[in-house]
Amino acid sequence: MPSTRDLTAAPVEPGDATVSYRGDRFRRYLDADTIRTRVQEMGRQIGDQYAGQNPILVSVLNGAFMFTADLMRALDIDCEIDFIKLSSYGAAKVSSGEVHELKSIDADLEGREVIIVEDIVDTGLTMEFIKDRLREYSPASLRVATLLHKPEATEPDLTLDYVGFQIPDLFVIGYGLDYGQLARNLGDIYILDDSA
Repeated sequence: MPSTRDLTAAPVEPGDATVSYRGDRFRRYLDADTIRTRVQEMGRQIGDQYAGQNPILVSVLNGAFMFTADLMRALDIDCEIDFIKLSSYGAAKVSSGEVHELKSIDADLEGREVIIVEDIVDTGLTMEFIKDRLREYSPASLRVATLLHKPEATEPDLTLDYVGFQIPDLFVIGYGLDYGQLARNLGDIYILDDSA
């Protein structure tokens, strides 16, 4: 079972679907079936690793809510969920580099097996912030599951335990990922059409 799917070197097929948001054009990059298949693979991998345990998933709002719901349904083990909300983008296409915590978790994580569930890791600064924050709760273990990773953009020496797809350093929307709060409801993932 693959630990990640590397799409950074693969050609991006234009496909037959484009969408426009805020004056920018995006083309379909990952369709819903491809996403669903990969999330199910990740669920099996996590379920195997946590067999007989009851991990708690900490979903990063708002972007990871769709991925978290599908990943949780793909798990065949007992598990719990909580949420943390951060901000580093606003309405921009590039992270501001400043992370602000808007909602902290409610669950007691002390001694728990914790899996941070994120939609995308690009610079890695937000993920470093989350990991540092959750370590304050003294979990038994702390791992990261992200649907998308932009290795070209990642700055810190960051460990990601479960990665759905490695993608180029381009802006993406859909399947929970937004552009100024728009486009989260798209079932497919679209990538910025830099040829437009």
